[in-house]
Amino acid sequence: MQWTKQNEQTVYENRWFSVNLADVELPDGRHLDHFLIRLRPVAVATVVNAANEVLLLWRHRFITDSWGWELAAGVVEDGEDVARAAARELEEETGWRPGPLRHLMSVEPSNGLTDAVHHIYWSDRGEYLGHPVDDFESDRREWVPLKAVPDLVARGEVPAANMAAALMLLHHLRIG
Repeated sequence: MQWTKQNEQTVYENRWFSVNLADVELPDGRHLDHFLIRLRPVAVATVVNAANEVLLLWRHRFITDSWGWELAAGVVEDGEDVARAAARELEEETGWRPGPLRHLMSVEPSNGLTDAVHHIYWSDRGEYLGHPVDDFESDRREWVPLKAVPDLVARGEVPAANMAAALMLLHHLRIG
């Protein structure tokens, strides 16, 4: 059963996102108004070191008033290469410059409401440059053993679905 968008108009817009209202026709011919959020692509990156530890950020999200482990992430600027944006975000938020990045996965965290695509990358090496420029992004940055990831996810310590999926895939790829 496919829904068909008849038209869409912007209700609110800024540099980060737009809130739109769509007229959607259902398969039985009925129509409904559906709000959606259009977002820029998001670039995400981390490093997994030789000891199979993953570089994570411990941060608070005021929207949900929750703490959790995350990977460095941010929006892709206009005209910016996605992998370069991922490397930039990692460096700004952790102080680590990744080696060559490998694409891990691309996911849509909430495709019933937004069109945000999160492109997640990782590297098996990195270079520490110093204290992160954007240290306000997290309370701390730590190397966490990949073997601990399934338990962290199960306990809800990785609340973002895209981060949990990426970490579980890294766990599978590196540990099995």
